[in-house]
Amino acid sequence: MKKIFILIITLVLFHQAAFSQKDSSAKKPEQKIKQFWLVILKTGPSDKEITDTAQRNKIFAGHFSNMERLYYDGILKAAGPFGKNEFTWRGLFILDCKSKEEAEGYVKTDPAVAAGVFITDIVPWFSEATGSFVPGKPKKDAN
Repeated sequence: MKKIFILIITLVLFHQAAFSQKDSSAKKPEQKIKQFWLVILKTGPSDKEITDTAQRNKIFAGHFSNMERLYYDGILKAAGPFGKNEFTWRGLFILDCKSKEEAEGYVKTDPAVAAGVFITDIVPWFSEATGSFVPGKPKKDAN
């Protein structure tokens, strides 16, 4: 009985020692985090002034075309509209670029921003660079 008890204690200690060693090649969680830029699109001063349907359609066609270009350039990682809210928030972009100034430059290429339909707030945003947030350009669909 004493030998079995010593064997069990030895196995438990060995198991603990073997599985508590850290993988030195694994990244710490904070090393996996990358800075992106969160852009909040808000209703701009020209939104109510531009009432011509054809003009609005042209602005928004350019808005969506610009988002597609930025996506395929590997800059735009996420985008989408907000539902009805008590703020003036209309949508968001998450951009993969090095600085706020660079993010501002990309945002200025948006026809809806240039026309004043949207104004923006830009702040740093952090996430693990996985899934949609992997750096680089996505592959274009064959369709």
